[in-house]
Amino acid sequence: MTKEQLRDFFVEKGDKAFRGNQVYEWLWQKSAHSFDGMTNVSKETRELLDANFVINHIKVDQMQRSKDGTIKNAVRLHDGLIVESVLIPTSKRTTACVSSQVGCSLDCKFCATARLKRMRNLNPDEIYDQVVAIDSQSKLYHNMPLSNIVFMGMGEPLMNYNNVLKAIDKITSPEGLGMSSKRITVSTSGVPKMIRKMADEKVKFKLAVSLHSAIDEIRTSIMPFNANFTLKDLRESLQYWYEQTKSRITYEYVVWQGINDSKKDVDALVDFCRFAPSKVNLIEYNPIDDGEFRQASNKAIEMYVNTLEDNGITVTVRRSRGKDIDAACGQLANKS
Repeated sequence: MTKEQLRDFFVEKGDKAFRGNQVYEWLWQKSAHSFDGMTNVSKETRELLDANFVINHIKVDQMQRSKDGTIKNAVRLHDGLIVESVLIPTSKRTTACVSSQVGCSLDCKFCATARLKRMRNLNPDEIYDQVVAIDSQSKLYHNMPLSNIVFMGMGEPLMNYNNVLKAIDKITSPEGLGMSSKRITVSTSGVPKMIRKMADEKVKFKLAVSLHSAIDEIRTSIMPFNANFTLKDLRESLQYWYEQTKSRITYEYVVWQGINDSKKDVDALVDFCRFAPSKVNLIEYNPIDDGEFRQASNKAIEMYVNTLEDNGITVTVRRSRGKDIDAACGQLANKS
């Protein structure tokens, strides 16, 4: 409910409108799990709330800690379904990797989550509560508040567009967590229509694209939905994104042996990067048991790095975190 709806509720019940402000603050800024915990609200008011409403708060059902400090949460939702979220620490910051769907709408062959299929979208409060839980873990285990958020967990964020944006609005609001939009990155596999919509709405968060190949035939073989959302369409939407936002695009890119590890693959990527300021994150591949995909050789990675740098494109090689607890990129599969 909005603050206005809560205020109206109390007025209708013959109470003061400011009660709605109090309850709203308990829900969003203080993340109250129950009405009994709202200690500056009278017993009568708490009973009134209890008779009319329910707080569908998430529950961290299981927590696993990696030897590198990464934490993976199995998050139980009010209907019993489970998603996973991850806390990724470094010496200077902590990042929350949050989920946006139970399962996923898309069908990337290298990703464990895609095998679950989509069961439902997460509500804005369920996304928000993942962030709150990880912020608490960051303070408890790493002595610092959460500094960054990436929508790179389970699900395709742009297939849950409205709820994701509502969650981000609440995360960045002074009435919520008050985090800066610049510390939030939404990662998409590439839904051109929704990228354009984000651009039109002049969003302030960062955009990352899970690309993995700049050749249609190859990309479709590993990300079958690319047959409907082609690289041409994706490129045009990203050009539009940059024109509207002036925000640099990040490409997430895994290099696999025998799939996209040749010179023609990196040359195609260079061409794809030319139309707008961008950077490339080369991500270490994390196996999902069947062995169909294998990490490319160090020589192939070096070829990518050297070619991209020679063409003036910023490139970073990202080593995976939390592999020992299946918390790394592509491994979130709800094994619990």
